[in-house]
Amino acid sequence: MKDKPDLYVYCLNQDDPKKCTARKLQHFGLAKMLKHRFEVPKKAILLNPFVATILTPLDREYVARFGVVSIDCSWKKVKEVFRWRFKGLNRRLPLLIPANPVNYGHIGRLSSLEALAATLYISGFKSYAEEILSIYKWGKVFLTLNKEPLEDYSKAKSMEEILRLEKEYFPI
Repeated sequence: MKDKPDLYVYCLNQDDPKKCTARKLQHFGLAKMLKHRFEVPKKAILLNPFVATILTPLDREYVARFGVVSIDCSWKKVKEVFRWRFKGLNRRLPLLIPANPVNYGHIGRLSSLEALAATLYISGFKSYAEEILSIYKWGKVFLTLNKEPLEDYSKAKSMEEILRLEKEYFPI
């Protein structure tokens, strides 16, 4: 099993390129940019904030073998983007607090970098999550803000347990 799963980003170029975490991941050779949505690997975990199925540690094998895909788009256009159907195993991340300067503190509004790192952490690739977050000064802040939920999510045995934990940490 790989210790560094493949990371993919389908970038829709809807945000300020200077603030785009996906582009910086690509620049450091940590993620592969997909040019078309049909390039999404069909068994990869695709992060989709609108599906009911939540990412759990049980998804580890898919993360390791087929990778993780983030759709990099503006949060202002996210609903219209996810009207499209995407290949892959669509999963929603449990709620977390972003540390990125654009959406700091807005629960659930993670950057592509934070979403990929959270996926890695929850699925058992904690050191790789820390590595990719290290490309930004605020990367460690993301881990600090979410230390307890990430640890608990990464130990959960089922989607139901993650839902319960999510409600405990974020009773919104």
